[in-house]
Amino acid sequence: MTLDLSTRMQRAAAQLKETSPHTLDGFLKLNEIFESTTLDPHSRETVILTVAARNQCHLCIDMHEAKFSALGPAPSAERLDAVRRFTLQVLAASGAVSDAELDAFLAHGYTRQNALEVVLGIGTYTVSTFANRLTRAA
Repeated sequence: MTLDLSTRMQRAAAQLKETSPHTLDGFLKLNEIFESTTLDPHSRETVILTVAARNQCHLCIDMHEAKFSALGPAPSAERLDAVRRFTLQVLAASGAVSDAELDAFLAHGYTRQNALEVVLGIGTYTVSTFANRLTRAA
């Protein structure tokens, strides 16, 4: 039996709340902060989807693909590809991206503040994806 996305999300949250309410609370607080950053919604969802795909969290992928689709057409596919590539570079280099990689990100209209907001998104969704995988919710 395949569960719908809403049921899967509710079960994952309930399981995390029961097992580690501090982890759930930490994720929710971080997510609230990440959602208030200066990154546009399409870019935020791209960061999340990049982390979720890299960490193989199928629940997050399904949830955030739906959220991304609900945002409507993206303003620029090239710009979103730049944030996706930058997210992967930050992950691969543990934050120590090259000047050229940072410049390539900035060349697509992003700012140094956005670069650090990508780091915040990576941290936030590393908590989520790792917790989901550890609890077998993914």
